[in-house]
Amino acid sequence: MTSNQTPLHDIRIGTMLGIAEAPALLPQVLPMGFESYQLNGGWGVEIVDFKTIAAKCKDLIGDKAVVSSIGFFGNPIQVPAQVEVFAAYIDNAHHFGTNIVTGFAGAIDDKPVMDAWPTFKKVWSELGKRAADRGVKIAFENCDMGGMWHAARFNLAHSPTVWDMMWNEIPEANLGLCWEPCHQMVSLIDPIPQLRKLAHDKKIFTVHGKDATIAWDVLRTKGLRGGQPFVWHRTPGFGDTNWTDVISILRMEGFKGSIDIEGWHDPVYKAELEYTGQIHALNYLKNCRGGSTFVPNPVK
Repeated sequence: MTSNQTPLHDIRIGTMLGIAEAPALLPQVLPMGFESYQLNGGWGVEIVDFKTIAAKCKDLIGDKAVVSSIGFFGNPIQVPAQVEVFAAYIDNAHHFGTNIVTGFAGAIDDKPVMDAWPTFKKVWSELGKRAADRGVKIAFENCDMGGMWHAARFNLAHSPTVWDMMWNEIPEANLGLCWEPCHQMVSLIDPIPQLRKLAHDKKIFTVHGKDATIAWDVLRTKGLRGGQPFVWHRTPGFGDTNWTDVISILRMEGFKGSIDIEGWHDPVYKAELEYTGQIHALNYLKNCRGGSTFVPNPVK
């Protein structure tokens, strides 16, 4: 039994790479010890040479890690051409050895959530069925992208209210979340009770390793509208979340999958300190998981 097959590694700790850049970056990143990779494209209309990239990545990775998911981060509700792009990611996930495709749900930018809901239902009912027919799960990242209920941006699926509507009104059971505590904390939602429910309901398909720091002293003295920042995205190990609790809850609810570190947001561990911060997060999350080494129980 290898280190990539032990019960300890039912939850892998990884990172994120651009899907097109992955073959060039993996030789540099693999020795750092990441156990999984989420490979993403997005923002524009982007259909890549999936088969070629997948073959190169699988050859480089070997048995050292896995591709946990691939993702397209665009706005398929507002940009119809991106519906077909997301469909291409669904159709090609199997080349990477994964059955999870992540991304944004889309929105009509700067319009209320409900203005986009009919299009949301149509687009994701169809894509959800396409994915289900191929054994693929769709995991929406819970990022608000700076949007609000009355003025959404890029992604409706950041609000628990929208999630409840989605579970109730869209029949496909393979629509879930690429969840992280950070985006809920930015909205001043306690992520732990939410996690307990979502994990119990099997709606978390994969996890982003991103945290937040809330400056409660600023909120208590300046308030939300005082013109002073009160929350920052953080790399795990530098924020407010107890990831031992997160991983324990996931394990108790039978989650098996990856926590892929989403870097490039920390206000301190950035620029030349980016991968210093990511490796700290990797080691921190491995410790929260129970370490890096699986120790078999004694046999009577």
